[in-house]
Amino acid sequence: MIQRVQSIFLFLVAVAMGLTLGLDLWVQEVADSGATWKLNALFLEQSSSSGEILQSSSNWYVAALAAFVGLLAIISIFQYRSRGRQMMINMVNSLLMVGLVAIVFLTTNSVNKELAAADNGQYQIGFWAILAAMVCNMLANRFIRKDEALIKSVDRIR
Repeated sequence: MIQRVQSIFLFLVAVAMGLTLGLDLWVQEVADSGATWKLNALFLEQSSSSGEILQSSSNWYVAALAAFVGLLAIISIFQYRSRGRQMMINMVNSLLMVGLVAIVFLTTNSVNKELAAADNGQYQIGFWAILAAMVCNMLANRFIRKDEALIKSVDRIR
């Protein structure tokens, strides 16, 4: 059955990954030069105070990983007949999301080291969406385990 609680949580994982793809992950404003560094799923860009892009580098791997996590969540929704496979897909998804957070964190740290900035910048909604997706994925796994325990207990009664 697709209309289970874990399906809602898995759908929310896919929505959160869509937010990660569409919104900024991190912003750092450099007070001395007025430049702004922005990290989104596709690019790390440095722009001047007038809005002109001074430097840009591709982060296609962040976008690819976020899209793959969203796709795995959608695939997992339709694996409701095999709860073991569904839990395995969700665990792989959790590991990929941890990797995504690590990549974003390491990228922002390297930019901060280059700039020798006083503050670390601000993580934006796109970054927090990854963490929300991790929580939703964990809740989906919890409800899948609950279904599995219910099925096993019903089998014992027979």
